[in-house]
Amino acid sequence: MSPVRMSEVESAMRAVLAFNQAFNRHDLTGMMQLVSGDCVFEGFVPAPDGAVYTGKDAIASYYEGLFNEFPDVQIKTEDVFGFGKRCVMRWKLAWGGEHLRGVDIVRVEDDLICERLSYAKSIPPLLS
Repeated sequence: MSPVRMSEVESAMRAVLAFNQAFNRHDLTGMMQLVSGDCVFEGFVPAPDGAVYTGKDAIASYYEGLFNEFPDVQIKTEDVFGFGKRCVMRWKLAWGGEHLRGVDIVRVEDDLICERLSYAKSIPPLLS
């Protein structure tokens, strides 16, 4: 792999991991510093296709609601690997003694997350 291509992979993985660290602190400002102004986030609820949030304001509003509803929610990165400007992350989302596992496909441009597509193994009734 060329050094330029390797740096794209590393950049994507660093952005995703930094976003998750900010998520675990419930630091909306820190999270939004890592996404582009026109970022598209496709969630895993409601089934079957999930809601789509476009732009920092919509994405921040989604996460603010999540943090308010689940004040102890945390994400654990189980695995992350990259392909150019994209990376795939396996994760475990935990809150209130419950958990959910899934995968995100993330695209990063200029060190900012510009697309995050989330998929979950199953949706607990509490989240659907």
